[in-house]
Amino acid sequence: MKPKTELVRVLRQTDQSVVIDTSGKANGRGAYLCKNEACLQKAMKTKALERSLKTPISPEVFEYLREELS
Repeated sequence: MKPKTELVRVLRQTDQSVVIDTSGKANGRGAYLCKNEACLQKAMKTKALERSLKTPISPEVFEYLREELS
């Protein structure tokens, strides 16, 4: 458990695209992820984001998330 300010919200929009929600208020199904590479690697390995967002996530999206988090 961490404060929301230490987390980033990953959002699945209505068109099934996955983006980072910088405002924290955008419409869509969201999941929170800590702002470091280790959390992203763990989420990829365990498919935690895919389960939370209820959609398959392509490797390109994970690469985009990696770039945005660094």
